[in-house]
Amino acid sequence: MKKLIAPSILSADFSRLKEDIQAVEAAGADWIHVDVMDGHFVPNITLGPIIVEAANRSTSLPMDVHLMIEHPDQFISEFVRAGADLVSVHVEACVHLNRTIELIRKAGCQAGAVLNPATPLESLDYILEYLDLVLLMSVNPGFGGQSFIPNTLEKIRRLKSKIEASGKPIRIEVDGGVNQTTIRDIAAAGADVFVAGSAIFGKPDYAATIRELREQIEE
Repeated sequence: MKKLIAPSILSADFSRLKEDIQAVEAAGADWIHVDVMDGHFVPNITLGPIIVEAANRSTSLPMDVHLMIEHPDQFISEFVRAGADLVSVHVEACVHLNRTIELIRKAGCQAGAVLNPATPLESLDYILEYLDLVLLMSVNPGFGGQSFIPNTLEKIRRLKSKIEASGKPIRIEVDGGVNQTTIRDIAAAGADVFVAGSAIFGKPDYAATIRELREQIEE
């Protein structure tokens, strides 16, 4: 399975969002990651479907939409209409997770489930077979620029074993503290998709930065 780099536009310059998105696409990014926060499920407010629509018009890359919100069922169709290609929802926010995943699939999107750092992998036992992706948070969600939580590596390894045992082509995505220092160990543990915000948008040369991250993954 190809290893994918997904710059998070949470760390982009919103006064020149189109230019930043097009720049990371030209620099070799694979997906555009969109962090949606509602100020309730996490202690921050970010962006909504209008920004996803604007971002989607700016690039041909897949839109990877991560909903850190309460009651995600109410908003899935809006984000799909705005251009989401993959929608991920938090296990902790979904009362009826199977129903939510089914809503995402019926809307024509790939579906992902997200686990916060302290949420056990066992919460996926009866949903894993219906997923295209599992996103493991390697920081507590809400703010960019946090440090990677080290025991996430063991969680990635255990999840990789579960997926291999299932025989399903399910990707493992990691979000939080992914940078030039941590990405090699994250890749070695079994991750497939790497969300990087400030590690990319905080650098002057996006192409050189993405190239360096890929080199670390390959090592």
